[in-house]
Amino acid sequence: MLTVVLLCLAALVAGWIDSVVGGGGLIQLPALLVGLPTTPVATVSGTNKLSSVAGTAMASGVYLRKVRISWPTTLVMVAAAFGGSSLGAYLIQYFSRAVFFPIMIVVVAIVGLYTWRNPQLGQVTHLKHDGAAHWLLAVALGAVVGMWDGLIGPGTGVFFVIGLVGLLGYEFLTATTMAKLANLATNIAALIVLGTSGHVLWAIGGCMAVCNLAGGAIGSRMAIRHGNSFIRNVFLVAIVIIEITLFYETFDL
Repeated sequence: MLTVVLLCLAALVAGWIDSVVGGGGLIQLPALLVGLPTTPVATVSGTNKLSSVAGTAMASGVYLRKVRISWPTTLVMVAAAFGGSSLGAYLIQYFSRAVFFPIMIVVVAIVGLYTWRNPQLGQVTHLKHDGAAHWLLAVALGAVVGMWDGLIGPGTGVFFVIGLVGLLGYEFLTATTMAKLANLATNIAALIVLGTSGHVLWAIGGCMAVCNLAGGAIGSRMAIRHGNSFIRNVFLVAIVIIEITLFYETFDL
């Protein structure tokens, strides 16, 4: 029971962070890996997806009521992300959990440094490409990050935001809204693959989903109210906390 309570608390915090900047899985998935040490990694990932779908859906709805997005770009990215995530979720059934933490440490550090060294990143929308280049980048971003989400998971929302801001040129609030829809697609795709394969703990995942949904509702409203600078600052703080946690778990400090 204590494990379930702590996992639900992690889901609440993850839902809040995920709705503001993305990357809630960087809290929720490690919590599941630590809390359920004997559970196969595919089942841990499937349970994580069940919880994440609820929070991401809630955040998507809140953002879409307040933020205007480019629907053509979003839908292209969503379609590519769904396909990539489906493939990744299939492959995770053959993936060792031993490499999870080291991969997350490297990726989180790279993303955090990139954002920190670019303080003006994502403050205003200034599209960097047009025509075929724009669409190809949107497809590539959806497919690559989607596969990451299905295969590994943590950081997916962050990677979508970084791609939309750094590669395509959207500002943080618009990028976060578009990222929510793409992330919702990847979560659903992975949940379908893993759920139909019997890799979901439905009772634990359902409890976590309620908490993740609550966190998503709170976080998305705060992000809309406070804007791009708030999102960036939360993002950087979250990166530091997550990196410390990952080091602790990886090297048993």
